[in-house]
Amino acid sequence: MKDSRPSEDGASIRRRRQCEGCGARFTTFERVQLRDLVVVKSDGRRDAFDREKIARSIAVAVRKRNIDPARIERLISGVQRQIETSGETEVASKQIGELVMAGLKGLDGVAYIRFASVYKDFAEARDFEEIAGEVAGSTD
Repeated sequence: MKDSRPSEDGASIRRRRQCEGCGARFTTFERVQLRDLVVVKSDGRRDAFDREKIARSIAVAVRKRNIDPARIERLISGVQRQIETSGETEVASKQIGELVMAGLKGLDGVAYIRFASVYKDFAEARDFEEIAGEVAGSTD
């Protein structure tokens, strides 16, 4: 038995299935992959695009923040969709970081600062002050 429908964000297909052997029910989510994407790192290395790497880095940034998981999933899907629809087969890791930062800035200021501190490799307290000033200025 199978029941299929678009997910809430429209970026994947939600399928409700039942195992013919044991009768257990489970849900799968299927996403369309437009093309194989390669991420070009700052040192020139190339890796296959991995949505889960984005999800893990965002999870660290939003840890212990009261943010609806559906909003986080929409952010991840939005970043992936922007990359896939760019028409390029290679994307710079810096571009991915900028897309994530832009999404986090609109989602949660603390998560944005946390992500920025790692992404921009903060070395001094002054670095935090500058980015916190940006966040404070954008909420006025």
